[in-house]
Amino acid sequence: MINITLKDGSAVTAEAGATALDAAKSLSEGLARAATAALIDGKLSDLRDTLRNDCSLEILTEADDGGRWAFRHTASHILAQAVKRLYPDAKLAIGPAIADGFYYDIDFASPITPEDIPAIESEMKKIVKEAMPITRFTLPRAEALALMSDEPYKTELIADLPAGEAISFYRQGEFTDLCAGPHLMTTKPVKAFKLTSLAGAYWRGSEKNKMLTRIYGTAFAKAADLESHLARIEEAKKRDHRKLGRELEIFALSEEGPGLPFFLPNGMIIKNALIDYWRVIHRRAGYQEISTPIILSKELWLRSGHWDHYKDNMYTTRIDDADFCVKPMNCPGGMIVYKQTPRSYRDLPIRAAELGLVHRHEKSGALHGLMRVRAFTQDDAHIFCSPDQVKDEILGIVRLFDEVYGLFGLKYHVELSTRPEDSMGGDEAWEEATGALRSALGDLALDYAINEGDGAFYGPKIDFHLEDSIGRTWQCGTIQLDFQMPEKFELEYIGADGLKHRPVMLHRVVFGSVERFIGILIEHYAGAFPTWLSPVQAKVLPISDKYLGYAGSVVRRLREADIRADIDPRPEKIGFKIREARLARVPYILVVGEREEADGTVSVRARGGDEGEAAVGAVAERIRTEIETRSQP
Repeated sequence: MINITLKDGSAVTAEAGATALDAAKSLSEGLARAATAALIDGKLSDLRDTLRNDCSLEILTEADDGGRWAFRHTASHILAQAVKRLYPDAKLAIGPAIADGFYYDIDFASPITPEDIPAIESEMKKIVKEAMPITRFTLPRAEALALMSDEPYKTELIADLPAGEAISFYRQGEFTDLCAGPHLMTTKPVKAFKLTSLAGAYWRGSEKNKMLTRIYGTAFAKAADLESHLARIEEAKKRDHRKLGRELEIFALSEEGPGLPFFLPNGMIIKNALIDYWRVIHRRAGYQEISTPIILSKELWLRSGHWDHYKDNMYTTRIDDADFCVKPMNCPGGMIVYKQTPRSYRDLPIRAAELGLVHRHEKSGALHGLMRVRAFTQDDAHIFCSPDQVKDEILGIVRLFDEVYGLFGLKYHVELSTRPEDSMGGDEAWEEATGALRSALGDLALDYAINEGDGAFYGPKIDFHLEDSIGRTWQCGTIQLDFQMPEKFELEYIGADGLKHRPVMLHRVVFGSVERFIGILIEHYAGAFPTWLSPVQAKVLPISDKYLGYAGSVVRRLREADIRADIDPRPEKIGFKIREARLARVPYILVVGEREEADGTVSVRARGGDEGEAAVGAVAERIRTEIETRSQP
């Protein structure tokens, strides 16, 4: 018998060699029916996996992240099986589960189109209805290669696996796929699914390889959950920042500058308003603003470690027969600023903030509006402190994050990202840095997930994932703890003991990038920005040319109150003008005609609806209050 520790801390026993599914059945038949995967000693595992020794066990369902992954991974295999039935000559590449569903990359003999999707979905439904048992088996390399001899992408993957390793496969009916799992026990549960789109994808992400067809889909245990998800997708399409950015004249993208956004006048108003707010809260929190050059010597990047770890994403140039790099990050410039003046422990912490324009060579296929660009303004800060100040500084940063994200109505969850494979520095420094971040998170009583191996190459980090108004998440804020760069740049301060000491460095961003944050806000607000961010805060609409003069006087009074007000002088019907102003997401639409001119008033249409007449001064005061308090819609 073996001892099994359950999620709630209770313990049960089972026969050695029992499967995770056997254990689930012993706990509850209902749980076993809903089970999709298991966590065995914290590792995501198949329900078929045997329990040979004492272990911890958590049975997962589609409601859990890992269980949902197994559910959707099975859906990707059902998709691949359907494709092979309809297109026998198609060659399969990879088909993982992803955050919102799954995809499969396939090499078709002839291209397919969106019109082919319904037939594939219909075949998938047949496979689900057949309720085929899914079985797992392994083969030695030679037999695995023979089994997949008609699948060139699979044989390439097998060839890359470590020698001597047993190769894992899953079979459902006539279909067999190379896969490590986990998967459901049968195809039957995958009833609520939808294929959502087609895209191109290079094999293994390399532009040097063949372009494959990627079929995206999603799957849920319940039809109602699928319907809700599809409704969110439709809502997301309406909020697409690329579409709204163009319609609201916020930014433009041009073939002359791929990944290099052009901010239009409306966009610059939003950007500058965000930066003004950023400066206010940073001055209040004791930050000093600096600015460092965009181009710096390659020697600097060699010294910082960026050249060895990040050179493929860097732009380079030659000046006076020497190599220079366009900065992808602001950190090394911050080192030079620190070294300009001898430092004492009395000077610490030094909080240096920078709105630095950085450039990164992103692949063309990864570019996406303002969300993934090649040039952006990173709202950076580098905090130089003594080891005993680290925790308090992290607490201060999180308080700042809370204020900023709360202002925009953005909730967040936290991940602790640990040491990546491509890192610099010794084990002791990494363990100390990671422990400090864990300790700070504990003091904050913040729930967090571990994101293994996703830290920066110079230190672990805390990532803040924001949730917008329709439930999507975006990674924005980050806090990185760095013992490496102060060592590489030989940063020092004189301690209370009169000796030289090495400062600790914290890297952090709030917005992440100003451009990306604007893209997030466009979608979060569906273009209807709060008044303080709106490019036009009030639009005055005369009902005819006869009242243009009065409309102009209203605009002047509003502008005197430092309100961004404009007039629509076109000889159009008032209903048309109102519709146009609403489409432009103007917070306040002010209609003027004979009665309003006589009374010195305006007819107010705010986002809540028609509010009737009000004195111009009262309207100006109301709008000013919204601007000054940065009220949200």
